[in-house]
Amino acid sequence: MNQNAITIALAGNPNAGKTTIFNNITGTRQKVGNWPGVTVEKKEGRVHKFGYDLKIIDLPGIYSLTPFSIEEIVARDYILDQCPDVVIDIIDASNLERSLYLATQLRELGRSKVLFALNMSDVATARGYKIDADKLSELLDVPVHATVGNKNQGVEDLLQKAIELAVSDTAPSRHRKVRYSNDIEAAISELETLLTPHMEHESPYDPRWASVKLLENDKVVVDRLPTVLPTDALDALMSKTASQRQTLQARYDEDPEIVLTDERYGFIAGIMKEVFSTSSRRRIDTSRNIDRVLTNRFIGFPIFIFFIWAMFQLTFTLGAYPMDWIESGVGGLAALIDYALPDSLVKDLFINGILAGVGSVIVFLPNILILFFCIALFEDTGYMSRCAFLMDKIMHLIGLHGKSFIPMLMGFGCNVPAVMAARTLESEKDRLLTILITPFMSCSAKLPVYIVLAGTFFGARAGTVIFAIYLLGIVIAIVSGRLFRTTLLRGADAPFVMELPPYRVPMLKSLLIHMWDRSKMFLKKMGGVILVGSIIIWALSAFPRTTTFTHDYPAAMAHIEAAYAEKTARADAEDQPALEKEKSERLLEVQRAMRAEQTANSFMGQIGQGIAPVFAPLGIDWRGGVSLLAGFVAKEIVVSTMGVLHAVDEEGSEALREALLKSGMTPLAAFSMMIFVLLYVPCIATVATIRKETNSTKWMLFSVGYTTAVAWVMAFVVYNGGRLIGLA
Repeated sequence: MNQNAITIALAGNPNAGKTTIFNNITGTRQKVGNWPGVTVEKKEGRVHKFGYDLKIIDLPGIYSLTPFSIEEIVARDYILDQCPDVVIDIIDASNLERSLYLATQLRELGRSKVLFALNMSDVATARGYKIDADKLSELLDVPVHATVGNKNQGVEDLLQKAIELAVSDTAPSRHRKVRYSNDIEAAISELETLLTPHMEHESPYDPRWASVKLLENDKVVVDRLPTVLPTDALDALMSKTASQRQTLQARYDEDPEIVLTDERYGFIAGIMKEVFSTSSRRRIDTSRNIDRVLTNRFIGFPIFIFFIWAMFQLTFTLGAYPMDWIESGVGGLAALIDYALPDSLVKDLFINGILAGVGSVIVFLPNILILFFCIALFEDTGYMSRCAFLMDKIMHLIGLHGKSFIPMLMGFGCNVPAVMAARTLESEKDRLLTILITPFMSCSAKLPVYIVLAGTFFGARAGTVIFAIYLLGIVIAIVSGRLFRTTLLRGADAPFVMELPPYRVPMLKSLLIHMWDRSKMFLKKMGGVILVGSIIIWALSAFPRTTTFTHDYPAAMAHIEAAYAEKTARADAEDQPALEKEKSERLLEVQRAMRAEQTANSFMGQIGQGIAPVFAPLGIDWRGGVSLLAGFVAKEIVVSTMGVLHAVDEEGSEALREALLKSGMTPLAAFSMMIFVLLYVPCIATVATIRKETNSTKWMLFSVGYTTAVAWVMAFVVYNGGRLIGLA
């Protein structure tokens, strides 16, 4: 075992700055997954600091250690079972009283050494709050260190203090714990006497803490006690527990858990009187003043719509520049392969399969990065919670509340974690309803399709068109939700209380980490499903090789060569470069026509012709239909499939745009296809997640069928309605 290895767990309330401090410590050296057996996100980072190998665990944000939610169970079980060397409780100094409830519970656990980080002390000072950190440390017998996480102030010192505490010989302090009333203390003492002989070595529980939990009828503790107590001792303990709970119930006329909670708050109130004071000067509450504008009943929602519009406008316009650079790189690589390899099937695979497929998608990496950066900006500033607050009234139209809009907002990034996030909703019907409408939120994988089609057919208005597509997804989700709530999932509106954390200036480092974590999924798809999908699409479109062409293309190319040879011989020297360029363009047109006819007669073309009648009423040709069919695996494949089927060459996505313009597709048909991509069956990963989260094949199949039916109907209405009013 490494003597220099230290495990540090970060605990704290949501929005206390815990993840910001985690990002400051670990940087990009993070591993993100799920806790075993649950869909709660697990973050772990490893760094080498001050001569020690540190494993930093970012526990889920919680308000208490009472096991009401999955997050609370995960956090408590980790501290009890894994016993990290140090638990750093990130306390929101601007909400000290609320934060101290979790802090006192961590002290009661008695398993690990605890260190308090008094975070956001600058916000507390700005509000005129004064906190005596030394007195707080003395009263709770825990080291207290002030930090300002979003400015990276005090974080290094905090880490050093945690290491010093971890390597010190002092055991976790058993003093300064909550002192309950005499009746409760007597009950705790009786249970502790029965527990102590059996819990000194076999159990992860501190006997006093376990006694408190028994009085609170903590189901997790009750269920685990049989593993550490013999049957006779367990029976005696449970009998005594029932007796003590009855006594306390009769004495206080309340459930013992309520009485214990009240007494903890009484203990906290006493601490607050000792350590907390407010300045007599009037301070400006910046967050409250900003909220007067951003959550205003009249202008808050239009501002929210503007921010979302600006996000997509920025994604499209700013991303155009690095897109051009990547396109040039892809084109240069294609030219190099074209020069280096002789004409063969392998060369065709590399240029028209891999590069045409993967290359046509990777150019959109800048747009994906910008989109995720904007989402991270909403989260880190605290505006994401305001979005849920603003959407609360609209969500009530479908019998949900604003909290359900958080998974839907996450769906703008990826539908898989968005569907999983619905697990935090208390009501089973609310959770199922949210899962069913979340796929209508347009994930980042669909963005490349929008950029190609909107950029090709709508020019300068592309950003606004893409914004309209995303807005349509929200509207369809709301309408569908209302339909489900009045038919399949009837139920009353759930109450809603959404905490609005203070606004914070986000750290660029934290934003970049969040952006990169989410964008890595896109890059992994490049070398995985998109690469494999592009090769399969190429193979289906390249075979059979024996094609009977309707035109003699080699003869046409020979005729062009001969004609321009004659023209060049007669032309002046200064006119010859222009003639050479003109000849190359005509030859390229013939080559494209030849490849297009070969593709139409290929296996993929045969599939496309078979499904063409389904998509013809939507203005989508057989190539678009095949691309949409391939998109069931991953939506990014839609673009790469179009690239292969339209026989784009080394010019990359610019060639795809030209091919789309020459294919006969109209702006109205392009808009129809964008709507279909927005609404139809989500990718296979999302479908699998829906199956897992609903634990029902029936609901999974319903989601697939419903989303695809809605997509077809909406695209049909838009395309044919547009033709009726003369937009075609």
